[in-house]
This record gives sequence, C-alpha cells and structure tokens, in this order.
Amino acid sequence: MRLESEQQKRILPLKAAIVENFDREKWLELGLMTGFMEEIRGHSRLLRSWDFGDPDYPGHVLDILVAMVTRDPGNLNIIEEYVLDSSAGVPFAQADGRKRISISPRVFDIPSETPQLDFVSVMMPFDASFNGVYTAIQAACRNSALTCQRADNIWNRSTVIQDVVDLIWRSSIVICDFSGRNANVFYECGIAHTLGRHVVPITQSKGDVPFDLQHHRYLQYHPNDEGLASLSRDLETRLRTLAGQIREEK
Repeated sequence: MRLESEQQKRILPLKAAIVENFDREKWLELGLMTGFMEEIRGHSRLLRSWDFGDPDYPGHVLDILVAMVTRDPGNLNIIEEYVLDSSAGVPFAQADGRKRISISPRVFDIPSETPQLDFVSVMMPFDASFNGVYTAIQAACRNSALTCQRADNIWNRSTVIQDVVDLIWRSSIVICDFSGRNANVFYECGIAHTLGRHVVPITQSKGDVPFDLQHHRYLQYHPNDEGLASLSRDLETRLRTLAGQIREEK
C-alpha cells in the first residue's frame, strides 16, 4: 500500500516532533496504542540509535511511522494526537503549514468532553439589560439549527472561570459581546481564540472593540427592537456560514 500525498505531508512534521521530544518510554507507549509494539521492540536500529544518539535515528523514525500508517491509516490520527500531547507545548507543523501546540493551563483545567459541532457559547456581561440581546442570539442559533448557552446560566464547578472554560471548550462557535468593554468578555475571547474556536464579535459601539481586535470583523447593533431583529438576521447568516465551514473541516 502506497501512502497518499496528504498522509506523507502529515507524517513529516510528526517525524520532526518525535525526533525532538520522544524517549524510549514514549516509543513503547505509541507502539501499544497502534498495535506496533513488537515491531518497535524488534527493530534492529530504532531504539538503539536513540540510546546512543546516532545520526541515522531520524531515518529510522520515518521508516517506523510509514510502516505504522501503511498497515493501518487510522494510526495516523492516533500518532498525531499522542505526539501533540507528548510535545508539551512544542509546536509542530500541520499539513497546511500551521503550527499546533499542546497547552497546560495553570488556572483552570481542560475538560475531557468532546466539543460539539452544533453548540454555540455566548460571552456577554452578566447584566439583565442584555437579556434582549441574548434572546436575539438564541433566535439566530435556533434558525441556524444550532443550540446556545450563556455563561451565567451554568453553575457546575466551584469556580466561575472553570464553568466558562467548560462552556467554551464544548463549543464550536463563541459569540462575544464587547459592549461596555467588559474585561471578563475580553478574557473569555482570548481563551476562545487560544482554543481555536470560531469567534463572532458583536458590539453596540465600535469604540468598545479593543485595538488588538479591531482587525476582526464584528457585528454592530442597536439595543432596540429593530436593532435586535437586525442583529438576529445578520448573526444567523454568519452562523450558517461558520457551521458549514466547521462541518467541512471535520
């Protein structure tokens, strides 16, 4: 079986990350996960060349990776996930040239749940004056076949920030209302960007959009009945577009 071009492109950055970060234990763990334990143990040069720092080690790494994926193409996803976790913050390139990193936050935990393709989280000030805005957002989500939840509607953890992170993590799209320059919303937007979520900024005033975020497109609205109806329509259009992109990505 010959590897496809896309598989080859994904293997090369994995090889570089493994050469940089792997040790004997990680090799054995990866072998266990991919059903390749005996081949790794029995390879005449792989672990020996790593032990002695021999210059032919990268070539043996590539040989093993190709053999793993040739036997079972599904192993490529297993290898990528394991290498990303094992790299502990060391970036490696994806097939499209972007970098992926593993993060280990200190002030909150990364949830174990799988993000939901049709779920939207809403970050906005905890103020009753924004209830009408949230109603407009709910309508836009409902009309886009999406579900949404506002951060102040949950209380599952002992700290607010962990509930917020859990909510962002479960989402594919995060709507952030910058109205009033709320510091919490700015912080939550940063978390969403770091986690790779699609962020849709909205605001009542363009002056509330921070300088560092002004290059991102945002939806401006007026908080009256006509303005909120317009926001709902515009937001529905944007959500439908993003939902389509997300499904294509997956």
